Amino acid sequence: MRAIWKGSVAFGLVNVPIKLYSATEDHDVSLHQVHNEDGGRIRYQRKCEKCGEVVAFKDIDKAYDDGTATVILTNDDFAALPEERSREIEVVEFVPSDQIDPVMFDRSYYLEPDSTSPKAYVLLRRTLEETERTAIVRFALRQKTRLGALRVRDDVLMLQTMLWADEVREVDFPSLEEDVRISSKELQMSASLVDSFSDDFKPDEFHDDYQIQLRKLIEAKIEQGDALDTEKTFGESTSEEDDGGEVIDLMEALRKSVEKNRKPAAADKASPAKKAPAKKAAAKKTPAKKAAPKKKTTARKRSAS
Repeated sequence: MRAIWKGSVAFGLVNVPIKLYSATEDHDVSLHQVHNEDGGRIRYQRKCEKCGEVVAFKDIDKAYDDGTATVILTNDDFAALPEERSREIEVVEFVPSDQIDPVMFDRSYYLEPDSTSPKAYVLLRRTLEETERTAIVRFALRQKTRLGALRVRDDVLMLQTMLWADEVREVDFPSLEEDVRISSKELQMSASLVDSFSDDFKPDEFHDDYQIQLRKLIEAKIEQGDALDTEKTFGESTSEEDDGGEVIDLMEALRKSVEKNRKPAAADKASPAKKAPAKKAAAKKTPAKKAAPKKKTTARKRSAS
């Protein structure tokens, strides 16, 4: 990984030098646009409307236009702003972690200690762990003042940028204002359905099926070209056709869902119970083997008769 920013975390009078790294990356297949007639690459050019010339990215500045005047802002102008010059991540307050709504999280970054001694870094990490709190921080990155949440993940300090309060939309859905009656049986059945799906979250068990299929399609087209038989490559669609009907009986739908998801679980739980008595029965039959001679005598008497 390559550090994208260097600075320090200001923790009261304690200063923690750090390097900032992107914690996530995009795994999507990279695609570009082509002309469907001849496969020619479609490219976008930054062309000036005034002179008609194609402009290099290094020669492009930003501007603000209020309708009456245009103000051009250069990179030097942005760099001159006090917040942009600051290389400090300021801890503003420590809050209970459950008070932060996940909808406010934006991007995630790892922080690496950037000093000869990581003691200050470890101190801040241990403080967050033992107090079970998240540090709310404020800093500037890429021409924006940002709010962030500083927490611990796998013994590493993680910084998650947050949206400002006015960037989260308020919702107002009239349909949710209607008085909807939910019976206790429906709620109980729904809870049973949730229970049948309950498990511990294991991120590694989930995969991006679309990207996997897309890569398979690309590999198949490389081998077979336009003669590719998609049904042979991917098989026929197994998705159930929508009959267009609306689920009217909610209880019946819940009941069927619970039965469908509980059958495998019930079978798995039942099998060990059946095997357990079998072991006990085998233990009880052990003395019977010692009485085998008596059984043989009886068998001879019967054969004699």
